[in-house]
Amino acid sequence: MFYLLIFLLQMKLIKIKTDLIKAIEFDKRLGFVPTMGALHEGHKALIKTSQKNCKKTLVSIFINPTQFNNKKDFKTYPKNLKKDLIYLKKLKVDYVYLPTVKQIYWKKNDKIKLNKLQNILCAKFRKGHFEGVLDVLDRFIELISPQKMFMGEKDFQQFFLVKNFIENKYNTKVYICKTIRNKNNLALSSRNSLLNKQSFAASEIITKKLLKLKKEITRNTKNYKKLIFILKKELFKNFDIKIEYLECRNTHNLSTNILNKPFKLFVAYYIDNVRLIDNF
Repeated sequence: MFYLLIFLLQMKLIKIKTDLIKAIEFDKRLGFVPTMGALHEGHKALIKTSQKNCKKTLVSIFINPTQFNNKKDFKTYPKNLKKDLIYLKKLKVDYVYLPTVKQIYWKKNDKIKLNKLQNILCAKFRKGHFEGVLDVLDRFIELISPQKMFMGEKDFQQFFLVKNFIENKYNTKVYICKTIRNKNNLALSSRNSLLNKQSFAASEIITKKLLKLKKEITRNTKNYKKLIFILKKELFKNFDIKIEYLECRNTHNLSTNILNKPFKLFVAYYIDNVRLIDNF
């Protein structure tokens, strides 16, 4: 433990809000990467992008209780703080903020509500999730005032909502970074660590089939609903999964109008009682 503390000394580890305000007071070109820990190569890509584009980088580790609509999911969310801190030190992160719930939720903010058009995809199936995400990031941005914030493309709907909300309220710019995948194209996710070996392999096969579907839809957009129906039937038959949604939406406003527009194929499914999301 002693050597770990010495190792971390050069990286500013901050737990108290007043200490954070003092530490970053004069950092005008600050990059912010919000995380819930269980760090992996996807987080690394966000951090590296921030370091390339900002003078200093701040990473937060905070498992936000308000964005979980399932208590069991909150309790079982993967965590390994010691490993995360060593990982961040190796990446030469300038600041790491580890707030408590009381440090973040010390006051009541205006209640955030999604409108009807926003209540789609994950918002439809995880009631209150994005309201919790927007609330906590609102609090972080108000406290930190970063010049730029970096988020992953795997959570595209989250990025879409956060960018609109934060940039309309603050001077912070929100940037998206490409999804990092393993050698079999499965998107890296902290939740992957909860999968057993069989389910992990199955998720890789499912990803391969979804990538193929995206190519087929690109070639034959008019029949995209039929193509999706065919694949869903195949997935139900061959894999023990529960699909919440599998649909196409354009990247401009997330509407279902994808004809002659850039679009993504969005998916959320449960396998081995673990919820995975992706987009292609």
